[in-house]
Amino acid sequence: MDQLLAMRALARVIEAGSFTRAADSLSMPIATVSKLVRELEKHLGVRLLQRTTRRVTVTQEGEEYYVKSGRVLRDLEDIDGAFNMARGKPRGHLRVDVGGSTARDVLIPMLGDFMVRYPDIRIDLSVSDRSVDMVGENVDCVIRGGAMESSSLVARRLGEAVLITCAAPSYLKQYGTPAYPDELKNGHRLVSYVSSDTGRPIPFRFERNGEKTEIKVDHRVGINESNAHLAACVTGLGIVQTFGYAAASGLRDGTLVEILQAWRPARYPFQIVYPQARHVTHRLRVFMDWLLEVFPERVAESPKSEQRSVKAKSRKQ
Repeated sequence: MDQLLAMRALARVIEAGSFTRAADSLSMPIATVSKLVRELEKHLGVRLLQRTTRRVTVTQEGEEYYVKSGRVLRDLEDIDGAFNMARGKPRGHLRVDVGGSTARDVLIPMLGDFMVRYPDIRIDLSVSDRSVDMVGENVDCVIRGGAMESSSLVARRLGEAVLITCAAPSYLKQYGTPAYPDELKNGHRLVSYVSSDTGRPIPFRFERNGEKTEIKVDHRVGINESNAHLAACVTGLGIVQTFGYAAASGLRDGTLVEILQAWRPARYPFQIVYPQARHVTHRLRVFMDWLLEVFPERVAESPKSEQRSVKAKSRKQ
Protein backbone atom coordinates (compact mmCIF):
# COMPACT_ATOMS: atom_id res chain seq x y z
CA MET A 1 0.00 0.00 0.00
CA ASP A 2 1.15 3.52 -0.83
CA GLN A 3 0.25 5.02 2.54
CA LEU A 4 0.91 8.61 1.52
CA LEU A 5 -1.38 8.28 -1.50
CA ALA A 6 -3.98 6.56 0.69
CA MET A 7 -3.87 9.46 3.15
CA ARG A 8 -4.45 11.90 0.32
CA ALA A 9 -7.30 9.80 -1.02
CA LEU A 10 -8.99 9.68 2.39
CA ALA A 11 -8.62 13.44 2.82
CA ARG A 12 -10.22 14.14 -0.55
CA VAL A 13 -13.15 11.78 0.13
CA ILE A 14 -13.82 13.51 3.46
CA GLU A 15 -13.49 17.00 1.97
CA ALA A 16 -15.49 16.24 -1.17
CA GLY A 17 -18.13 14.21 0.64
CA SER A 18 -18.13 11.42 -1.95
CA PHE A 19 -15.84 8.94 -3.64
CA THR A 20 -16.93 10.17 -7.07
CA ARG A 21 -15.97 13.80 -6.48
CA ALA A 22 -12.76 12.76 -4.75
CA ALA A 23 -11.80 10.54 -7.69
CA ASP A 24 -12.51 13.36 -10.14
CA SER A 25 -10.33 15.84 -8.24
CA LEU A 26 -7.50 13.30 -7.93
CA SER A 27 -7.83 12.20 -11.59
CA MET A 28 -8.17 8.59 -10.45
CA PRO A 29 -10.76 5.87 -11.07
CA ILE A 30 -13.33 5.57 -8.29
CA ALA A 31 -12.28 1.96 -7.76
CA THR A 32 -8.70 3.05 -7.08
CA VAL A 33 -9.74 5.61 -4.48
CA SER A 34 -12.04 3.10 -2.79
CA LYS A 35 -9.27 0.47 -2.74
CA LEU A 36 -6.78 2.93 -1.20
CA VAL A 37 -9.19 3.80 1.61
CA ARG A 38 -9.98 0.12 2.28
CA GLU A 39 -6.28 -0.74 2.41
CA LEU A 40 -5.69 2.14 4.82
CA GLU A 41 -8.52 0.92 7.06
CA LYS A 42 -7.08 -2.61 6.99
CA HIS A 43 -3.61 -1.27 7.79
CA LEU A 44 -4.92 0.73 10.78
CA GLY A 45 -7.42 -1.90 11.90
CA VAL A 46 -10.25 0.65 12.23
CA ARG A 47 -13.20 1.87 10.19
CA LEU A 48 -12.53 5.38 8.89
CA LEU A 49 -15.66 5.89 6.79
CA GLN A 50 -19.22 4.64 6.92
CA ARG A 51 -20.49 4.00 3.39
CA THR A 52 -24.10 3.75 2.22
CA THR A 53 -25.61 3.95 -1.25
CA ARG A 54 -26.54 7.58 -0.58
CA ARG A 55 -23.70 9.10 1.41
CA VAL A 56 -20.31 8.79 3.05
CA THR A 57 -19.88 9.76 6.70
CA VAL A 58 -16.71 10.00 8.75
CA THR A 59 -16.28 7.90 11.88
CA GLN A 60 -14.71 9.33 15.03
CA GLU A 61 -11.49 7.44 14.22
CA GLY A 62 -11.65 8.71 10.65
CA GLU A 63 -11.96 12.32 11.81
CA GLU A 64 -9.01 11.91 14.18
CA TYR A 65 -6.86 10.29 11.49
CA TYR A 66 -7.85 12.99 8.98
CA VAL A 67 -6.72 15.78 11.32
CA LYS A 68 -3.42 14.13 12.23
CA SER A 69 -2.58 12.95 8.71
CA GLY A 70 -3.44 16.43 7.42
CA ARG A 71 -0.53 17.79 9.45
CA VAL A 72 1.78 15.28 7.78
CA LEU A 73 0.55 16.23 4.31
CA ARG A 74 0.97 19.94 5.05
CA ASP A 75 4.48 19.35 6.44
CA LEU A 76 5.37 17.48 3.27
CA GLU A 77 4.09 20.36 1.15
CA ASP A 78 6.18 22.75 3.26
CA ILE A 79 9.28 20.64 2.64
CA ASP A 80 8.62 20.49 -1.09
CA GLY A 81 7.84 24.19 -1.16
CA ALA A 82 11.03 25.08 0.68
CA PHE A 83 13.13 23.29 -1.92
CA ASN A 84 11.18 24.89 -4.75
CA MET A 85 11.62 28.32 -3.17
CA ALA A 86 15.33 27.72 -2.79
CA ARG A 87 15.51 27.07 -6.52
CA GLY A 88 13.08 29.92 -7.20
CA LYS A 89 10.78 27.59 -9.12
CA PRO A 90 7.33 27.05 -7.61
CA ARG A 91 5.58 24.22 -9.39
CA GLY A 92 2.40 22.21 -9.33
CA HIS A 93 -1.30 22.54 -10.07
CA LEU A 94 -3.57 25.49 -9.17
CA ARG A 95 -7.36 25.43 -9.44
CA VAL A 96 -8.82 28.93 -9.69
CA ASP A 97 -12.48 29.96 -9.98
CA VAL A 98 -13.47 33.37 -11.38
CA GLY A 99 -16.60 35.10 -12.68
CA GLY A 100 -17.34 35.27 -16.41
CA SER A 101 -16.63 38.89 -17.32
CA THR A 102 -13.71 39.08 -14.87
CA ALA A 103 -12.13 36.07 -16.57
CA ARG A 104 -12.68 37.44 -20.07
CA ASP A 105 -11.73 41.07 -19.54
CA VAL A 106 -9.27 41.06 -16.62
CA LEU A 107 -7.63 37.77 -15.72
CA ILE A 108 -7.17 35.97 -19.05
CA PRO A 109 -5.60 38.95 -20.87
CA MET A 110 -2.97 39.12 -18.09
CA LEU A 111 -2.45 35.40 -17.54
CA GLY A 112 0.30 35.07 -20.14
CA ASP A 113 2.55 37.20 -17.93
CA PHE A 114 2.08 34.80 -15.02
CA MET A 115 2.79 31.75 -17.20
CA VAL A 116 6.05 33.32 -18.38
CA ARG A 117 7.12 34.08 -14.81
CA TYR A 118 6.14 30.67 -13.45
CA PRO A 119 6.33 28.11 -16.29
CA ASP A 120 6.13 25.12 -13.93
CA ILE A 121 2.72 26.05 -12.53
CA ARG A 122 -0.32 24.59 -14.31
CA ILE A 123 -3.64 26.42 -13.90
CA ASP A 124 -7.14 25.00 -14.27
CA LEU A 125 -9.52 27.94 -14.60
CA SER A 126 -13.16 27.40 -13.67
CA VAL A 127 -15.31 30.22 -15.04
CA SER A 128 -18.72 30.75 -13.46
CA ASP A 129 -20.77 33.33 -11.59
CA ARG A 130 -21.99 30.85 -8.97
CA SER A 131 -20.62 30.22 -5.49
CA VAL A 132 -18.37 27.18 -5.29
CA ASP A 133 -17.70 24.73 -2.48
CA MET A 134 -13.97 25.38 -2.36
CA VAL A 135 -13.12 22.43 -0.13
CA GLY A 136 -15.52 19.95 -1.69
CA GLU A 137 -14.60 20.93 -5.26
CA ASN A 138 -10.89 21.15 -4.43
CA VAL A 139 -10.54 24.77 -5.56
CA ASP A 140 -7.43 26.59 -4.34
CA CYS A 141 -8.83 30.11 -4.60
CA VAL A 142 -11.63 32.17 -6.10
CA ILE A 143 -11.68 35.75 -7.39
CA ARG A 144 -14.94 37.41 -6.44
CA GLY A 145 -16.54 40.79 -5.89
CA GLY A 146 -18.70 41.93 -3.02
CA ALA A 147 -18.71 41.23 0.70
CA MET A 148 -17.31 37.98 2.05
CA GLU A 149 -19.91 36.17 4.15
CA SER A 150 -18.19 32.99 5.36
CA SER A 151 -15.88 33.12 8.39
CA SER A 152 -14.21 29.91 7.18
CA LEU A 153 -12.63 31.82 4.29
CA VAL A 154 -9.70 34.21 4.12
CA ALA A 155 -9.82 37.17 1.73
CA ARG A 156 -7.13 39.45 0.37
CA ARG A 157 -8.32 42.70 -1.15
CA LEU A 158 -7.46 43.04 -4.84
CA GLY A 159 -8.98 46.36 -5.81
CA GLU A 160 -12.21 48.13 -6.64
CA ALA A 161 -14.11 48.18 -9.91
CA VAL A 162 -16.12 51.01 -11.44
CA LEU A 163 -19.84 50.27 -11.86
CA ILE A 164 -21.63 51.95 -14.74
CA THR A 165 -25.13 52.08 -16.20
CA CYS A 166 -25.35 51.65 -19.95
CA ALA A 167 -27.54 50.85 -22.93
CA ALA A 168 -27.27 50.30 -26.66
CA PRO A 169 -27.73 53.29 -29.00
CA SER A 170 -30.71 51.51 -30.61
CA TYR A 171 -32.40 51.23 -27.22
CA LEU A 172 -31.86 54.91 -26.39
CA LYS A 173 -33.15 55.94 -29.80
CA GLN A 174 -36.38 54.06 -29.14
CA TYR A 175 -36.94 54.74 -25.44
CA GLY A 176 -35.00 57.93 -24.76
CA THR A 177 -32.08 58.70 -22.46
CA PRO A 178 -32.96 59.01 -18.76
CA ALA A 179 -31.49 62.02 -16.95
CA TYR A 180 -32.24 60.83 -13.40
CA PRO A 181 -32.42 57.35 -11.82
CA ASP A 182 -36.15 57.71 -11.02
CA GLU A 183 -36.88 57.94 -14.75
CA LEU A 184 -36.03 54.25 -15.01
CA LYS A 185 -39.41 53.57 -13.40
CA ASN A 186 -41.24 55.26 -16.26
CA GLY A 187 -41.42 52.85 -19.13
CA HIS A 188 -37.75 51.86 -19.37
CA ARG A 189 -36.75 48.23 -19.82
CA LEU A 190 -34.16 46.90 -17.44
CA VAL A 191 -32.01 43.79 -17.83
CA SER A 192 -31.26 42.64 -14.30
CA TYR A 193 -28.33 40.58 -13.14
CA VAL A 194 -29.85 37.71 -11.15
CA SER A 195 -27.85 36.14 -8.33
CA SER A 196 -27.07 32.47 -9.01
CA ASP A 197 -27.17 31.84 -5.26
CA THR A 198 -30.43 33.52 -4.28
CA GLY A 199 -32.31 33.70 -7.59
CA ARG A 200 -33.09 37.36 -6.84
CA PRO A 201 -32.21 40.30 -9.10
CA ILE A 202 -29.55 42.72 -7.92
CA PRO A 203 -31.12 46.20 -7.59
CA PHE A 204 -29.81 49.12 -9.64
CA ARG A 205 -27.82 51.37 -7.30
CA PHE A 206 -26.94 55.04 -7.75
CA GLU A 207 -25.02 57.67 -5.79
CA ARG A 208 -24.33 61.38 -6.24
CA ASN A 209 -22.87 63.85 -3.75
CA GLY A 210 -23.51 61.43 -0.90
CA GLU A 211 -27.09 60.78 -1.94
CA LYS A 212 -27.80 57.08 -2.51
CA THR A 213 -30.79 55.50 -4.16
CA GLU A 214 -31.87 52.04 -5.28
CA ILE A 215 -34.22 51.26 -8.13
CA LYS A 216 -36.27 48.11 -7.73
CA VAL A 217 -38.63 47.61 -10.64
CA ASP A 218 -39.74 44.53 -12.51
CA HIS A 219 -37.13 43.67 -15.08
CA ARG A 220 -37.97 42.64 -18.62
CA VAL A 221 -35.12 40.14 -18.71
CA GLY A 222 -33.08 38.59 -15.86
CA ILE A 223 -29.75 36.86 -16.50
CA ASN A 224 -27.41 35.10 -14.05
CA GLU A 225 -24.17 35.15 -16.08
CA SER A 226 -22.14 38.32 -16.56
CA ASN A 227 -21.12 37.93 -20.22
CA ALA A 228 -24.67 37.05 -21.32
CA HIS A 229 -25.98 39.92 -19.18
CA LEU A 230 -23.88 42.44 -21.10
CA ALA A 231 -24.67 40.79 -24.46
CA ALA A 232 -28.37 41.38 -23.80
CA CYS A 233 -27.63 45.07 -23.39
CA VAL A 234 -25.61 45.26 -26.62
CA THR A 235 -28.51 43.77 -28.58
CA GLY A 236 -30.84 46.47 -27.27
CA LEU A 237 -32.93 44.44 -24.83
CA GLY A 238 -32.60 47.07 -22.11
CA ILE A 239 -30.47 49.00 -19.62
CA VAL A 240 -27.89 47.24 -17.43
CA GLN A 241 -25.52 48.03 -14.62
CA THR A 242 -22.18 46.34 -15.10
CA PHE A 243 -18.46 46.68 -14.41
CA GLY A 244 -16.61 49.35 -16.33
CA TYR A 245 -13.96 46.92 -17.53
CA ALA A 246 -16.65 44.63 -18.99
CA ALA A 247 -18.28 47.46 -20.94
CA ALA A 248 -15.04 49.22 -21.98
CA SER A 249 -14.76 47.77 -25.49
CA GLY A 250 -18.43 48.41 -26.22
CA LEU A 251 -18.09 52.02 -25.08
CA ARG A 252 -15.05 52.48 -27.32
CA ASP A 253 -16.65 51.05 -30.45
CA GLY A 254 -20.02 52.70 -29.87
CA THR A 255 -22.12 49.59 -29.34
CA LEU A 256 -22.76 50.80 -25.78
CA VAL A 257 -23.44 54.23 -24.30
CA GLU A 258 -22.97 55.10 -20.64
CA ILE A 259 -25.95 56.86 -19.09
CA LEU A 260 -26.49 58.46 -15.69
CA GLN A 261 -22.73 58.94 -15.41
CA ALA A 262 -23.13 61.54 -12.67
CA TRP A 263 -24.91 58.87 -10.62
CA ARG A 264 -22.26 56.16 -10.69
CA PRO A 265 -22.56 54.01 -7.53
CA ALA A 266 -19.69 53.39 -5.12
CA ARG A 267 -16.85 51.26 -6.47
CA TYR A 268 -17.23 47.52 -6.09
CA PRO A 269 -14.57 45.64 -4.07
CA PHE A 270 -12.80 42.54 -5.41
CA GLN A 271 -10.83 39.99 -3.44
CA ILE A 272 -9.06 36.69 -3.78
CA VAL A 273 -10.46 34.12 -1.35
CA TYR A 274 -9.17 30.79 -0.07
CA PRO A 275 -10.24 28.37 2.70
CA GLN A 276 -8.96 29.27 6.16
CA ALA A 277 -8.13 25.66 6.97
CA ARG A 278 -6.15 25.05 3.81
CA HIS A 279 -2.38 25.25 3.76
CA VAL A 280 -1.15 28.07 1.50
CA THR A 281 1.26 26.45 -0.91
CA HIS A 282 4.15 28.29 -2.52
CA ARG A 283 2.39 28.21 -5.90
CA LEU A 284 -0.78 29.73 -4.41
CA ARG A 285 1.24 32.38 -2.60
CA VAL A 286 3.06 33.54 -5.75
CA PHE A 287 -0.25 33.57 -7.66
CA MET A 288 -1.87 35.78 -5.02
CA ASP A 289 1.17 38.08 -4.90
CA TRP A 290 1.08 38.36 -8.69
CA LEU A 291 -2.63 39.23 -8.63
CA LEU A 292 -2.04 41.93 -6.02
CA GLU A 293 0.58 43.41 -8.33
CA VAL A 294 -1.37 43.44 -11.61
CA PHE A 295 -5.08 43.19 -10.77
CA PRO A 296 -5.91 46.49 -9.00
CA GLU A 297 -5.00 48.81 -11.88
CA ARG A 298 -6.68 46.63 -14.48
CA VAL A 299 -9.98 46.22 -12.65
CA ALA A 300 -10.15 49.87 -11.56
CA GLU A 301 -9.86 51.38 -15.04
CA SER A 302 -12.53 54.02 -15.52
CA PRO A 303 -14.00 53.51 -19.01
CA LYS A 304 -14.06 56.36 -21.47
CA SER A 305 -16.68 56.10 -24.14
CA GLU A 306 -16.56 57.55 -27.61
CA GLN A 307 -20.28 57.92 -27.36
CA ARG A 308 -22.44 58.45 -30.40
CA SER A 309 -24.90 61.27 -30.25
CA VAL A 310 -28.25 59.80 -29.35
CA LYS A 311 -31.22 62.09 -29.53
CA ALA A 312 -33.53 61.66 -26.57
CA LYS A 313 -37.01 60.64 -27.63
CA SER A 314 -40.12 61.36 -25.61
CA ARG A 315 -41.99 58.29 -24.43
CA LYS A 316 -45.73 57.81 -24.39
CA GLN A 317 -46.82 56.35 -21.08
